[in-house]
Amino acid sequence: MSQIALLGMGAMGSRMAVNLINTGHSVTVWNRDGKKAVALRDLGAHVATTPREAALHADFVLTVLTDDLATRAVWTDPASGALNGLKAGATAIECSTTTPVWALELGRLVNAKGAQFLDAPMSGSRPQAEGRQLVFMVGGPLACFDAARPLLECMAAKVMHVGPQGSGALLKLSINALFAAQLASIAEVLGFLSRNGFTVTRAAELIGQFPIVAPPIAGAARMMAAGDNAPLFTIDLMSKDLAYLLETATTSLAAVPSAEMTLAAFQMAQKQGLGGANITAMAALYT
Repeated sequence: MSQIALLGMGAMGSRMAVNLINTGHSVTVWNRDGKKAVALRDLGAHVATTPREAALHADFVLTVLTDDLATRAVWTDPASGALNGLKAGATAIECSTTTPVWALELGRLVNAKGAQFLDAPMSGSRPQAEGRQLVFMVGGPLACFDAARPLLECMAAKVMHVGPQGSGALLKLSINALFAAQLASIAEVLGFLSRNGFTVTRAAELIGQFPIVAPPIAGAARMMAAGDNAPLFTIDLMSKDLAYLLETATTSLAAVPSAEMTLAAFQMAQKQGLGGANITAMAALYT
Protein backbone atom coordinates (compact mmCIF):
# COMPACT_ATOMS: atom_id res chain seq x y z
CA MET A 1 0.00 0.00 0.00
CA SER A 2 1.02 3.62 -0.50
CA GLN A 3 2.68 5.85 2.07
CA ILE A 4 0.12 8.54 2.92
CA ALA A 5 0.49 11.84 4.78
CA LEU A 6 -2.72 13.49 5.93
CA LEU A 7 -2.48 17.01 7.29
CA GLY A 8 -5.35 18.37 9.38
CA MET A 9 -7.06 16.19 11.98
CA GLY A 10 -10.30 18.09 12.31
CA ALA A 11 -13.76 16.56 12.04
CA MET A 12 -13.21 15.47 8.44
CA GLY A 13 -9.50 14.69 8.34
CA SER A 14 -9.54 12.46 11.41
CA ARG A 15 -12.32 10.32 9.96
CA MET A 16 -10.62 10.13 6.58
CA ALA A 17 -7.42 9.00 8.31
CA VAL A 18 -9.26 6.18 10.07
CA ASN A 19 -10.61 4.90 6.74
CA LEU A 20 -7.16 5.01 5.17
CA ILE A 21 -5.69 3.07 8.11
CA ASN A 22 -8.51 0.55 7.98
CA THR A 23 -7.86 -0.11 4.28
CA GLY A 24 -4.24 -1.00 4.97
CA HIS A 25 -2.34 2.15 4.07
CA SER A 26 0.65 3.40 6.03
CA VAL A 27 -0.59 6.76 7.29
CA THR A 28 1.32 9.65 8.83
CA VAL A 29 -0.81 12.41 10.33
CA TRP A 30 -0.15 15.94 11.47
CA ASN A 31 -2.29 18.48 13.24
CA ARG A 32 -1.52 21.92 14.61
CA ASP A 33 -2.88 20.78 17.96
CA GLY A 34 -0.98 17.54 18.40
CA LYS A 35 -3.41 16.24 21.01
CA LYS A 36 -5.96 15.58 18.25
CA ALA A 37 -3.58 13.10 16.63
CA VAL A 38 -3.14 10.88 19.71
CA ALA A 39 -6.20 8.73 18.94
CA LEU A 40 -4.86 8.11 15.43
CA ARG A 41 -1.54 6.91 16.85
CA ASP A 42 -3.45 4.36 18.89
CA LEU A 43 -5.03 3.09 15.65
CA GLY A 44 -1.67 2.68 13.98
CA ALA A 45 -0.87 6.04 12.40
CA HIS A 46 2.51 7.69 12.65
CA VAL A 47 2.36 11.20 14.10
CA ALA A 48 4.61 13.89 12.64
CA THR A 49 5.64 17.07 14.42
CA THR A 50 5.53 19.25 11.27
CA PRO A 51 3.89 19.10 7.83
CA ARG A 52 7.38 18.85 6.31
CA GLU A 53 8.19 15.78 8.39
CA ALA A 54 4.87 14.17 7.45
CA ALA A 55 5.50 14.69 3.73
CA LEU A 56 9.11 13.46 3.61
CA HIS A 57 8.48 9.85 2.57
CA ALA A 58 4.87 10.08 1.40
CA ASP A 59 3.64 9.02 -2.02
CA PHE A 60 0.47 11.08 -1.47
CA VAL A 61 0.12 14.15 0.75
CA LEU A 62 -3.47 15.20 1.52
CA THR A 63 -4.55 18.37 3.30
CA VAL A 64 -7.95 18.89 4.93
CA LEU A 65 -7.96 22.40 6.36
CA THR A 66 -10.25 25.37 6.87
CA ASP A 67 -9.39 27.95 4.23
CA ASP A 68 -6.76 29.47 1.94
CA LEU A 69 -4.77 30.97 4.80
CA ALA A 70 -4.54 27.67 6.66
CA THR A 71 -3.51 25.65 3.61
CA ARG A 72 -0.98 28.27 2.52
CA ALA A 73 0.66 28.17 5.95
CA VAL A 74 0.78 24.37 6.06
CA TRP A 75 2.20 24.02 2.56
CA THR A 76 4.55 26.99 2.26
CA ASP A 77 5.98 27.81 5.69
CA PRO A 78 9.74 28.17 5.02
CA ALA A 79 10.74 26.05 8.02
CA SER A 80 7.96 23.51 8.46
CA GLY A 81 5.88 23.56 5.26
CA ALA A 82 4.92 20.37 3.47
CA LEU A 83 6.30 21.62 0.16
CA ASN A 84 9.83 21.42 1.56
CA GLY A 85 9.30 17.76 2.42
CA LEU A 86 7.52 16.76 -0.79
CA LYS A 87 9.56 14.22 -2.74
CA ALA A 88 9.85 14.22 -6.52
CA GLY A 89 7.11 12.12 -8.09
CA ALA A 90 4.78 12.40 -5.11
CA THR A 91 1.20 13.63 -5.48
CA ALA A 92 -0.16 16.52 -3.43
CA ILE A 93 -3.94 16.46 -3.01
CA GLU A 94 -5.70 19.55 -1.65
CA CYS A 95 -9.01 18.38 -0.18
CA SER A 96 -9.82 21.67 1.53
CA THR A 97 -12.40 24.04 0.08
CA THR A 98 -10.25 26.86 -1.30
CA THR A 99 -10.42 29.56 -3.92
CA PRO A 100 -9.58 28.39 -7.44
CA VAL A 101 -6.82 31.03 -7.49
CA TRP A 102 -5.05 29.40 -4.56
CA ALA A 103 -5.57 25.91 -5.99
CA LEU A 104 -3.85 27.00 -9.21
CA GLU A 105 -1.01 28.72 -7.36
CA LEU A 106 -0.46 25.69 -5.15
CA GLY A 107 -0.45 23.48 -8.23
CA ARG A 108 2.35 25.56 -9.74
CA LEU A 109 4.35 25.37 -6.50
CA VAL A 110 3.93 21.60 -6.31
CA ASN A 111 4.83 21.09 -9.95
CA ALA A 112 7.99 23.17 -9.44
CA LYS A 113 9.07 20.56 -6.87
CA GLY A 114 8.83 17.81 -9.47
CA ALA A 115 5.63 16.50 -7.91
CA GLN A 116 2.03 16.31 -9.13
CA PHE A 117 -1.03 18.17 -7.88
CA LEU A 118 -4.77 17.55 -7.67
CA ASP A 119 -7.36 19.85 -6.17
CA ALA A 120 -9.94 17.44 -4.75
CA PRO A 121 -12.47 19.12 -2.48
CA MET A 122 -15.28 16.90 -1.28
CA SER A 123 -18.99 16.98 -0.74
CA GLY A 124 -20.23 15.55 2.53
CA SER A 125 -19.97 16.12 6.25
CA ARG A 126 -18.92 14.07 9.27
CA PRO A 127 -21.33 11.14 8.73
CA GLN A 128 -20.22 10.81 5.10
CA ALA A 129 -16.53 11.03 6.06
CA GLU A 130 -17.04 8.34 8.68
CA GLY A 131 -19.04 6.07 6.38
CA ARG A 132 -16.76 6.38 3.31
CA GLN A 133 -19.55 8.20 1.47
CA LEU A 134 -17.77 11.40 0.42
CA VAL A 135 -17.90 12.70 -3.15
CA PHE A 136 -14.57 13.99 -4.44
CA MET A 137 -14.48 16.60 -7.22
CA VAL A 138 -10.99 16.31 -8.68
CA GLY A 139 -9.17 18.75 -10.90
CA GLY A 140 -5.84 17.90 -12.50
CA PRO A 141 -4.16 15.75 -15.17
CA LEU A 142 -6.14 12.64 -16.00
CA ALA A 143 -3.16 10.31 -15.55
CA CYS A 144 -2.53 11.71 -12.09
CA PHE A 145 -6.23 11.34 -11.25
CA ASP A 146 -6.19 7.72 -12.37
CA ALA A 147 -3.21 7.01 -10.10
CA ALA A 148 -4.86 8.68 -7.10
CA ARG A 149 -8.35 7.34 -7.64
CA PRO A 150 -7.93 4.03 -5.72
CA LEU A 151 -6.72 6.00 -2.71
CA LEU A 152 -9.63 8.44 -2.79
CA GLU A 153 -12.09 5.57 -3.25
CA CYS A 154 -11.06 4.30 0.20
CA MET A 155 -12.93 7.32 1.58
CA ALA A 156 -15.67 7.92 -0.95
CA ALA A 157 -18.89 6.85 -2.57
CA LYS A 158 -17.92 8.68 -5.77
CA VAL A 159 -14.69 10.10 -7.20
CA MET A 160 -15.20 12.43 -10.16
CA HIS A 161 -12.61 13.87 -12.54
CA VAL A 162 -14.06 17.28 -13.38
CA GLY A 163 -11.33 18.99 -15.41
CA PRO A 164 -7.86 20.57 -15.17
CA GLN A 165 -6.29 21.99 -12.02
CA GLY A 166 -8.64 24.43 -10.30
CA SER A 167 -11.80 22.76 -11.63
CA GLY A 168 -12.45 20.91 -8.40
CA ALA A 169 -12.36 24.13 -6.41
CA LEU A 170 -14.69 25.85 -8.88
CA LEU A 171 -17.25 23.06 -8.81
CA LYS A 172 -17.16 22.72 -5.01
CA LEU A 173 -17.92 26.42 -4.52
CA SER A 174 -20.78 26.12 -7.02
CA ILE A 175 -22.29 23.08 -5.32
CA ASN A 176 -22.08 24.76 -1.92
CA ALA A 177 -23.72 27.90 -3.30
CA LEU A 178 -26.64 25.81 -4.61
CA PHE A 179 -26.96 24.02 -1.28
CA ALA A 180 -26.78 27.26 0.70
CA ALA A 181 -29.47 28.92 -1.42
CA GLN A 182 -31.84 25.98 -0.95
CA LEU A 183 -31.10 25.87 2.76
CA ALA A 184 -31.86 29.58 3.18
CA SER A 185 -35.10 29.16 1.22
CA ILE A 186 -36.23 26.21 3.34
CA ALA A 187 -35.53 28.21 6.50
CA GLU A 188 -37.69 31.06 5.15
CA VAL A 189 -40.53 28.76 4.15
CA LEU A 190 -40.58 27.00 7.52
CA GLY A 191 -40.78 30.40 9.18
CA PHE A 192 -43.59 31.47 6.85
CA LEU A 193 -45.64 28.32 7.48
CA SER A 194 -45.06 28.35 11.23
CA ARG A 195 -46.49 31.89 11.38
CA ASN A 196 -49.54 30.86 9.39
CA GLY A 197 -51.01 27.94 11.28
CA PHE A 198 -48.59 25.04 10.72
CA THR A 199 -46.36 23.65 13.39
CA VAL A 200 -42.76 23.75 12.22
CA THR A 201 -42.54 19.96 12.62
CA ARG A 202 -45.59 19.39 10.41
CA ALA A 203 -44.32 21.89 7.87
CA ALA A 204 -40.96 20.10 7.61
CA GLU A 205 -42.70 16.73 7.27
CA LEU A 206 -44.93 17.92 4.43
CA ILE A 207 -42.24 19.78 2.53
CA GLY A 208 -40.03 16.69 2.54
CA GLN A 209 -42.65 14.70 0.63
CA PHE A 210 -42.41 16.77 -2.55
CA PRO A 211 -40.06 15.57 -5.31
CA ILE A 212 -38.69 19.07 -5.86
CA VAL A 213 -37.09 18.88 -2.40
CA ALA A 214 -33.87 16.84 -2.47
CA PRO A 215 -33.34 14.39 0.40
CA PRO A 216 -30.48 16.41 2.01
CA ILE A 217 -32.69 19.53 2.05
CA ALA A 218 -35.61 17.55 3.48
CA GLY A 219 -33.26 16.24 6.14
CA ALA A 220 -32.10 19.76 6.92
CA ALA A 221 -35.72 20.86 7.28
CA ARG A 222 -36.34 18.12 9.83
CA MET A 223 -33.22 19.16 11.74
CA MET A 224 -34.43 22.77 11.69
CA ALA A 225 -37.80 21.70 13.06
CA ALA A 226 -36.11 19.71 15.83
CA GLY A 227 -33.76 22.58 16.69
CA ASP A 228 -30.80 20.32 15.96
CA ASN A 229 -27.96 22.78 15.41
CA ALA A 230 -25.01 20.72 16.64
CA PRO A 231 -22.15 21.75 14.35
CA LEU A 232 -21.59 19.43 11.41
CA PHE A 233 -20.98 22.21 8.87
CA THR A 234 -21.15 25.67 10.38
CA ILE A 235 -22.66 28.92 9.20
CA ASP A 236 -19.18 30.46 9.38
CA LEU A 237 -17.79 27.86 6.97
CA MET A 238 -20.65 28.25 4.51
CA SER A 239 -20.24 32.03 4.60
CA LYS A 240 -16.56 31.59 3.82
CA ASP A 241 -17.36 29.40 0.81
CA LEU A 242 -19.95 31.85 -0.48
CA ALA A 243 -17.48 34.71 -0.11
CA TYR A 244 -14.92 32.69 -2.10
CA LEU A 245 -17.47 32.17 -4.87
CA LEU A 246 -18.28 35.88 -4.99
CA GLU A 247 -14.58 36.73 -5.08
CA THR A 248 -14.10 34.37 -8.01
CA ALA A 249 -17.20 35.71 -9.75
CA THR A 250 -15.88 39.26 -9.49
CA THR A 251 -12.59 38.40 -11.15
CA SER A 252 -14.31 36.40 -13.91
CA LEU A 253 -17.10 38.98 -14.44
CA ALA A 254 -19.75 36.35 -13.66
CA ALA A 255 -23.15 37.54 -12.39
CA VAL A 256 -24.25 35.64 -9.25
CA PRO A 257 -27.09 37.68 -7.70
CA SER A 258 -28.62 34.67 -5.94
CA ALA A 259 -25.32 33.85 -4.28
CA GLU A 260 -25.01 37.48 -3.16
CA MET A 261 -28.43 37.33 -1.50
CA THR A 262 -27.65 33.98 0.07
CA LEU A 263 -24.40 35.29 1.54
CA ALA A 264 -26.28 38.28 2.97
CA ALA A 265 -28.64 35.88 4.77
CA PHE A 266 -25.77 33.86 6.21
CA GLN A 267 -23.99 37.04 7.29
CA MET A 268 -27.18 38.09 9.07
CA ALA A 269 -27.03 34.83 11.02
CA GLN A 270 -23.40 35.51 11.88
CA LYS A 271 -24.31 38.94 13.23
CA GLN A 272 -26.84 37.23 15.50
CA GLY A 273 -24.09 35.08 16.97
CA LEU A 274 -24.94 31.90 15.06
CA GLY A 275 -21.70 31.54 13.13
CA GLY A 276 -20.43 28.57 15.12
CA ALA A 277 -23.74 26.69 14.89
CA ASN A 278 -24.70 24.22 12.21
CA ILE A 279 -26.10 25.62 8.97
CA THR A 280 -29.55 24.45 10.09
CA ALA A 281 -29.49 27.30 12.61
CA MET A 282 -30.49 29.53 9.69
CA ALA A 283 -34.07 28.70 10.71
CA ALA A 284 -33.61 30.86 13.81
CA LEU A 285 -33.74 33.93 11.56
CA TYR A 286 -37.36 33.21 10.62
CA THR A 287 -39.11 30.94 13.12
